[in-house]
Amino acid sequence: MTTVENELFGVVPIVPTPFTENEEIDEAALRDLIDFAIEGGIKAVCLPAYASEFYKLTDEEKLQVVRVAVEHAAGRLKIVAQSNHPSLKVAIKLAQANVAAGADVVSLAVPRIFSLPEASLKVYLSEFLQSIPDTPVLIQDFNPGGSSISVGFIKELMDENPNFKYLKLEEPLCAPKFESIIQATGDRIGLFEGWGGLYMLELVPVGIRGVMPGLAVADILQKIFTLRTSGEDAKAFELFERVMPQIFFSLQNMELFHYAEKELLMARGVLRNSIARKAAYIPDPSSISYIRELNQRVLDIVNDEKYGIRAVEKAVY
Repeated sequence: MTTVENELFGVVPIVPTPFTENEEIDEAALRDLIDFAIEGGIKAVCLPAYASEFYKLTDEEKLQVVRVAVEHAAGRLKIVAQSNHPSLKVAIKLAQANVAAGADVVSLAVPRIFSLPEASLKVYLSEFLQSIPDTPVLIQDFNPGGSSISVGFIKELMDENPNFKYLKLEEPLCAPKFESIIQATGDRIGLFEGWGGLYMLELVPVGIRGVMPGLAVADILQKIFTLRTSGEDAKAFELFERVMPQIFFSLQNMELFHYAEKELLMARGVLRNSIARKAAYIPDPSSISYIRELNQRVLDIVNDEKYGIRAVEKAVY
């Protein structure tokens, strides 16, 4: 595997945005989340992304969470600062502010509010990359209405922009595409799988650099990633099968994911509430009961000494 500058490898979880009772950003709780990631052996985190409710934050608040994370991490892990915006001008402004705040890597989602041809996306992404030429950039593409950016597009973007270092794709049955990207780019782009890590066991042998799931199960998925990359496949599948029900259920809806993620972080003794900004998912009694059952099963994994994860578990649900 080719080494890239400021290399990210393994699990790079998305840090949720914690809120107080009046829906203000809870900076103390955010610091606890960074500590939780570090205690779980995580080497890099990303925020504010979709799983951070970035679309409910003002631009000032987006920069606020990055600043708090950078300052509190103090070099103990890398901070990947998401700079999403459908306006290129605003996205660049966010990215440059995040770089000034000390982010190690800047991340950007391909704008998918409306369908755009690759020629338009090329202009958007190229100008974004050129606006922060000395900072590694991770491009994320999730396109529910069609396929993600093409292999040829990725290769051209890499050839023209040396700071395009990482790519996160979120789509099923993408192993052949990942293989084509690795071949076309000479493995110079670090590939990441998103969507909660659902496809990680399929894609680790292909050569992905890591996965970008939620924070609450990041330490467990890091263990799975390590097992799979070291050839301990049976153990990787065993552990993966135990955590999968919680991941699969929560990903049915992004707002449901926020609730389930924060509930699990409460169960693990990290957060004090599971508040998401409105509009937020309001779970029915049966969903509340089932989420608690699923989360308890995750705690059972954490408490199972054979997996060696218990060090970061702090409370009983």
